[in-house]
Amino acid sequence: MRSSRALWCIHFVQPPWRVALWSVAYSFVLAVAVFGNLIVIWIILAHKRMRTVTNYFLLNLAFSDASMAAFNTLINFVYATHGEWYFGKAYCKFHNFFPVTSVFASIYSMTAIAVDRYMAIIHPLKPRLSAKATTGVIVCIWSLAVVLAFPLCYFSTTKTLPRRTLCYVAWPRMADDPFMYHIIVTVLVYVLPLVVMGITYTIVGVTLWGGEIPGDSSDNYHGQLRAKRKVVKMMIIVVVTFALCWLPFHVYFIVTGLNKPLNKWKYIQQVYLSVLWLAMSSTMYNPIIYCCLNSRFRAGFKRAFRWCPFIKVSSYDELELRSTRLHPTRQSSMYTLSRMDTTMVVVYDPAEGDGGAAIASGRKSSLPSRKRSYITSRQSEIVRCNGSNAKTQNGAAPSAHPEEFS
Repeated sequence: MRSSRALWCIHFVQPPWRVALWSVAYSFVLAVAVFGNLIVIWIILAHKRMRTVTNYFLLNLAFSDASMAAFNTLINFVYATHGEWYFGKAYCKFHNFFPVTSVFASIYSMTAIAVDRYMAIIHPLKPRLSAKATTGVIVCIWSLAVVLAFPLCYFSTTKTLPRRTLCYVAWPRMADDPFMYHIIVTVLVYVLPLVVMGITYTIVGVTLWGGEIPGDSSDNYHGQLRAKRKVVKMMIIVVVTFALCWLPFHVYFIVTGLNKPLNKWKYIQQVYLSVLWLAMSSTMYNPIIYCCLNSRFRAGFKRAFRWCPFIKVSSYDELELRSTRLHPTRQSSMYTLSRMDTTMVVVYDPAEGDGGAAIASGRKSSLPSRKRSYITSRQSEIVRCNGSNAKTQNGAAPSAHPEEFS
């Protein structure tokens, strides 16, 4: 996300040790961001249980972050350090165009998650986004991002000077257009979505943490409430991290736009490299946050790194990523609950009334404590095979598609 104001006319020379330190810092961001986000993409696509509305938006966020890290991080560093463009006119256009597109897609994916969480928690009876609607929202996000960034692509060009080549945006009015465009980008890609997310997450937070929600007091209710709180807390941390990483970048361009002599200050290159590194580093934090705060993503990362001698994938981690499957038996009087290697068979005799539930309760108590607590927290279902009068362990009708949170 650069304008012609960022293309310095003075070739700043740095000592080799400083260039080496910056090289290590930017290379670290590139490696962690690309590999971390690719693993997030794999976790979501390779495991059916992870394919939820929230996770599809996280998939879009991971794709945009990995793309920007791969295509822009080191190129930005090389150009900012050497002050010379080595990559041709075509890549100059892409280099100025893609960061705005990527950042727009990232922050509006987070905004879509915030709105989805708001609808799920504040208006739970309204229909949720379908897979097709989610895909449509993602396509709209990228389409608007392309429209917003198109002027950068259209006006970008290169200029060959006696000693070096520049890549810059040749605005029609060089005195005013760069600053005005950056103000528009700051409002649309930073201020507006953060305001929307701030409002939605404030309302959601007051609802989830403000007190007990009247109604259901069952274990299932409290389990889903804890799950919702975890997801919302994780997303709030993601949003705050993004906001803190990009705030100095926007402030830098606003300040240097209002006070142009600052661009010739002898330390301005170090300031720019610092704020640019912080902005680019926003692409690497999300996978770390998911791994630390979400048990399913943590299990996915363990599976991705199971080749490491110190990484152990437990049976509990396998259960976290495995879809719940209900398998009817051929016996009309039997119920079967299966989840990976844990299978429970309950024989129900209609003459015993609720005896089936008692047997289920007794059988569950004999399971190991870790597996028992896991099954209880997931509210696994026992389904009757020979009729429509399906029952759960607590006697309620089972849901064919229980709501699951990322």
